[in-house]
Order: sequence, then structure tokens, then C-alpha cells
Amino acid sequence: MEKILIRTANVNDAAALLKIYSYYVENTAITFEWAVPTVEEFCGRIKHTLEKFPYIVAYRESDGELIGYAYTSPFKERAAYDWSVESSIYVKKDCRKMGIGRMLLEELERLSASQNILNINACIACTDKEDEYLTNASVHFHKKMGYSLVGKFHDSGFKFGRWYDMVWMEKMLGKHTSNPQEVISFKSMIK
Repeated sequence: MEKILIRTANVNDAAALLKIYSYYVENTAITFEWAVPTVEEFCGRIKHTLEKFPYIVAYRESDGELIGYAYTSPFKERAAYDWSVESSIYVKKDCRKMGIGRMLLEELERLSASQNILNINACIACTDKEDEYLTNASVHFHKKMGYSLVGKFHDSGFKFGRWYDMVWMEKMLGKHTSNPQEVISFKSMIK
């Protein structure tokens, strides 16, 4: 298999990453976003995320083509939640089932742990009856990666004329103490 590398994303990656993401917006219920964002909006999302959290890309060593990306974002915007993040992972449609998602998630977990993040959460669209827009592959993937199911919300996303459920899954990255270490901004780690 061709060598795949991971690096921190930058705003110049926005168009290539948006191309990966647009497939999921237009053809799946994996994301509940209905309209593909503009390149400028996507660029802003990358820049905003990198202020505090990791945003990483997977690429082929041979040609530099971006084939996947992952990032974390705040779980909630309150100080008590600082040690918890939400993860997102997208892999180019024709590069799925090649281990790229695993590589990205493992690196995202490593980076998050180095920030002193203790909980990583995944909000995942799911369905009782798989269809052409949504399978439960992401739920199975996260379970294989050591995530536990913590809750299911029924009929919480409407897309393509159908209602879809969502689940929350979590993984603990560190020990929870009465005096947790301060969370380190990712931006300060990459300078």
C-alpha cells in the first residue's frame, strides 16, 4: 500500500478538503448539513478550529493528494467542559476502508491527549434501517476504536425527506482527577 502521511491542515487545504466533504453533504446523511459551504466559509472553519484544536489531513506521500481530514471542536462552550471535545473525520469517498480513518483518529486522539483533553466524543448519524444515504459504518468503526455508546437521540436530523437518529459515543483519553491539568491550546503546540 502507498505510504500515507498526516500533517496539520492549513487554509490552503480548504478547496481540496471541501471537495471531500461536499460528497458527504450532497449524497449522504453522515452530515446533517444540507448545503455545501463556500471555500471561504470552509477556510474560516479551518482557521477557527486551529485557534485551539487540532485539524489534520491525511495525504499520499507520492503526489501530496489530500485523502482525508479530521478535527476536534468544543463539546460545549462552558469552562467545565474544557476537557471534552467532539471529533469529526472525513475520508475521500474512494479511499474508504484503507485504514485512513483509523490513522486520522489515532493521531487526533494522540494530539488531544497531549493537550490534556480527557474525553473525546463523537456525534454520529445512525439509523435502524440502513438506506442509500446512511449506513451504520461509523458507529461500528468507533466501537472498534474503543468508543462506547452513551446515548441515542431519535429522529433528530431530517435530510433527503427522512428522519435519522444520532448517537453519542465517547472514549476516555486520560485519568479524571480532582485537579486536572490545564488544557493546552493546539495553536501554542504548533508554533
